[in-house]
Amino acid sequence: MQDKVLILDFGSQYTQLIARRVRELEVYCEIVPFNKVPELDSYTKAIILSGSPFSVRQEDSPRVDLDNLIAHAPLLGVCYGAQLLSICYGGNVARSDKREYGRAHLDITDKNDVLFQNVSNHSQIWMSHGDTIVDLGNQFKVTASSDMIPVAAFSSVGDTFKNPVHALQFHPEVYHSTEGTKILSNFLFEVCNLKKEWTASSFVNDTIASLKAQLGNDEVILGLSGGVDSSVAALLLHKAIGANLKCIFVDNGLLRKNEFESVLEQYKGMGLNVDGVRAADLFLGELKGVTDPETKRKIIGRLFIDVFAEEAKMFKDAKWLAQGTIYPDVIESISVKGPSATIKSHHNVGGLPEKLHLKIVEPLKYLFKDEVRKAGKELGLYPEISGRHPFPGPGLAVRILGEITPERVKTLQEADDIFISNLKSWGLYDSVWQAGAILTPINSVGVMGDERTYENVAALRAVHSTDGMTADWVHLPYDFLAKVSNEIINNVRGINRVVYDISSKPPATIEWE
Repeated sequence: MQDKVLILDFGSQYTQLIARRVRELEVYCEIVPFNKVPELDSYTKAIILSGSPFSVRQEDSPRVDLDNLIAHAPLLGVCYGAQLLSICYGGNVARSDKREYGRAHLDITDKNDVLFQNVSNHSQIWMSHGDTIVDLGNQFKVTASSDMIPVAAFSSVGDTFKNPVHALQFHPEVYHSTEGTKILSNFLFEVCNLKKEWTASSFVNDTIASLKAQLGNDEVILGLSGGVDSSVAALLLHKAIGANLKCIFVDNGLLRKNEFESVLEQYKGMGLNVDGVRAADLFLGELKGVTDPETKRKIIGRLFIDVFAEEAKMFKDAKWLAQGTIYPDVIESISVKGPSATIKSHHNVGGLPEKLHLKIVEPLKYLFKDEVRKAGKELGLYPEISGRHPFPGPGLAVRILGEITPERVKTLQEADDIFISNLKSWGLYDSVWQAGAILTPINSVGVMGDERTYENVAALRAVHSTDGMTADWVHLPYDFLAKVSNEIINNVRGINRVVYDISSKPPATIEWE
């Protein structure tokens, strides 16, 4: 068991980002809702209070037992967390009479404060709040202000509390706070005396040992997708239980061109025991005539459960179902704001464990996506899989707008293959987080030779992202886009026009459906 940082989530959009920054500093942390704080154990060496969409001045605003937290470990309050500390210990928070959002510059008033050790004065910080601290009371002292507010940071006075308390009115975790990571580092290592123990190597070794203890000689079934999450989960389980891991890889007819065959070959090369199931006819048959996106997802999810359950009958001694769940999925399910109002149904395979009467094992449930890739590298996962772009659960079904037919699937597979192959040959693939082609139901007029055509419009999509929560379109070179467009139109029958999607998320989503 490693020492850890406990991050209390008050509903901020940036809470996951705090956790990512702590993990990047090689310190383990967990996010918990403010109203579900676990019993504090000896491994909890630091506590961080997140921001929140609430105002501390609201009667129903989130509250926690601060005395208990501070008595246990050093504490850092961020934005709402800072205001909560102030108002609960004799200070005052009021509605600001000016906007306190966006870039500001830090004016360090206490050069001896450990939080600002080796931090440049007047460095850029990021504000995002509507309230402001107007009085700190006598248990805290101001350590920094900004060109926007008089109290940008504060800390506890002397031995007022059992453990040191620090607070920031700005967000150190966001990219725009240029030395925010250094401030967090000072809190973790100078204030809390934590060690850098959270590495890919330590995770792999600890997880394999934990899986051995948890599973013993039991058989485990895992559904592989060809993506990095399920592949890393498979390798961890394979290292722990060897041949007792039984993998199932379903071809739903909606994979990329030649993906089923190539991924199966890669899995066998890694020594995994994989049962490949061809079920394209079943999936495409039931999707015939369906155009509603959510109906498509439900059909695909239901059929996957049916096919998987049928194949799983081959492994009568299995007691566990493994899943490639990662930490953002876990956080979403326990969030202060609750599970998303609309969960994409292809993620909702909750009926599978009950149908198979199996217990769940989730080797990756505490990892972010980039940490999964690092673990894969540590395990020797083939680069072709560890570096593969994320791919939607329903496959090309959400990239074919309108009816899905075998002919339209083949058309999109060919166009997508040209796009992805060129990204790789031009050395652009690894600099893009996710890319793919979309087949629209829109026909446009074209001219090929002396003939007039009336065929489909295809769209290309390539985005930068960290975990898919937000994304920005990639500025691909014009000559690259020209080559890809020309190659698709000349080689893929049924497409006579190619466009490039330059929408960001939000307001758009990465996938079109």
